[in-house]
Amino acid sequence: MLGLLINEKEVKEIEYLIKREMDEILFDLRDERIDQIVKRAMEERYKILFTLFRRLASPNECFKYIRHDKKGRMKG
Repeated sequence: MLGLLINEKEVKEIEYLIKREMDEILFDLRDERIDQIVKRAMEERYKILFTLFRRLASPNECFKYIRHDKKGRMKG
């Protein structure tokens, strides 16, 4: 376990960076030209980023990035 002391400005910057990366992954996951193996790796990366994001962001912000399957159920 590691600890990290960061101020509010740094928290906002980290949130912004994680959101941008998650948005990019979500966009790429809709691209049919990308191979399924690559998409699985992207989904794993998304899970890691979302876990980090949950530690920093408000519940309302987190809710926007929860992924759902085709039947509307939450993934993960």
